[in-house]
Amino acid sequence: PKYANSSALCWPAALLSLSASCSNFAASHQCARRAAVSMVRIEQRLQQLGYVLPEMPRPLASYVPAVRTGDYIFLAGHVPFKPDMKALHVGKVGLDFDTEEAKDIAKFIGLELISSIKHTAGDLDKVKKIVKVVGFVNCVDHYTQQPEVINGCSDLMAEVFGIEIGQHARSAVGTNSLPRQVPVEIEMIVELHPGAVQLD
Repeated sequence: PKYANSSALCWPAALLSLSASCSNFAASHQCARRAAVSMVRIEQRLQQLGYVLPEMPRPLASYVPAVRTGDYIFLAGHVPFKPDMKALHVGKVGLDFDTEEAKDIAKFIGLELISSIKHTAGDLDKVKKIVKVVGFVNCVDHYTQQPEVINGCSDLMAEVFGIEIGQHARSAVGTNSLPRQVPVEIEMIVELHPGAVQLD
């Protein structure tokens, strides 16, 4: 009672306030550290898996490789450049390429698509969902393994981004011709986390 109005009893409250501030600072610092780790998570996974992203492929006609609108990126049809990103793979699946070779080609196109996402979004961890993949396979008549070919790209997305983000809706379409006689062409739709900064 003697100290009821004394400032001595204010010390615990002050200390609690200071402790709370320190706790908030620590939490903020921890969140910042988690964010810093998250920023390179997909990049690190690519390295751990042994993948090297090619440069963003150049367009072959009057279009751009990717367009961002709001929180979505629409990726144009990407075609299979060779590793030097200058020459194209050409030929027909079932004649010039077997299914496994075509699947490897689709996988490399997947790396091209990821490169275009990175160039457009700036950070691969901004990807919220691989929404849809559409793959076209230039193949001989009666060829029916288009889904196995496009699995090369689809499996890569799940491997790099994880099942929750990387699995997607898909179409795998057989055709008797593609531009420049490439064996595979793949386009994709990607959703970004809301508020992700758009690059100029």
